[in-house]
Amino acid sequence: MAGTNLLTLLDDITTLLDDIATMSKVATKKTAGVLGDDLALNAQQVTGVAAERELPVVWAVAKGSFLNKAILVPAALLISVWLPWLITPLLMMGGLFLCFEGAEKVFAKFLPHQNEAIDEDEKLDLVEYEKQKVKGAIRTDFILSAEIIVITLGTVAGATLFNQTLVLCVIAIIMTIGVYGLVAGIVKLDDAGLYLLNQSKVKANKFKELLGKGLLAAAPRLMQFLAFAGTIAMFLVGGGILVHGVALLHHIQLDVTSYAQSVAGGTGEVLAPLLFDGLLGVIAGLVVVLIHVGYTKLFKNNL
Repeated sequence: MAGTNLLTLLDDITTLLDDIATMSKVATKKTAGVLGDDLALNAQQVTGVAAERELPVVWAVAKGSFLNKAILVPAALLISVWLPWLITPLLMMGGLFLCFEGAEKVFAKFLPHQNEAIDEDEKLDLVEYEKQKVKGAIRTDFILSAEIIVITLGTVAGATLFNQTLVLCVIAIIMTIGVYGLVAGIVKLDDAGLYLLNQSKVKANKFKELLGKGLLAAAPRLMQFLAFAGTIAMFLVGGGILVHGVALLHHIQLDVTSYAQSVAGGTGEVLAPLLFDGLLGVIAGLVVVLIHVGYTKLFKNNL
């Protein structure tokens, strides 16, 4: 009798693990796009940090990301049980914030503030700069993590609360390790190139020399690309959240995609929703920035 009960228990555990693995695989596929945006955004956030501080900064942001998900997973489960209607408004706020941050970066690039000029006698507080970088990266991670958690929650909506919890925990851990492991590798590409170049001189290895030079040449270009891609990702992700949160926008996107497909076939079907999300993100970000600037000026004038 005891042996039968043990076998039944083991069978139930195996079935449970299979279900968790299957649901986690489906959720991972659905959140893969957000993972790419998360990677680009976080790699961009550590640009400008001193080389010897890159890995500590990545580690600090990774710890913040784990904390974000430790907050988001139980919060998402509680909201899904007690306040399911609140999920969409919260995501919308996060989407608007991403659009706002993207627009701010564009404004700062092409229309730098006058107070950003630094006198020769002024010295940049590198510790404070690093703290601001970490805070900004963790803040952005919170929004993207929230989207990942909500998408995962929607994927496993029909499962039991216990299974939902396990899948959310698995996705949260996998995504965090995956993103920040890749970010750490990307930011240390130049160090790897320098190491290979030095090794090639010691052992006269032509392959290591060429590979080292290639990595050294590619690293700054890759970081520049990721900085650009990170800003684009803010508009795409933010606009995408707004599209999926507002039924009218979603219907317009479907109509635009259908028209693009009839004109350009599969290419139009793929590009149309991306362009729609990105354009909407730019417009939303511009509007929020203008509101923010107007409010700030009004508030300062009333002081």
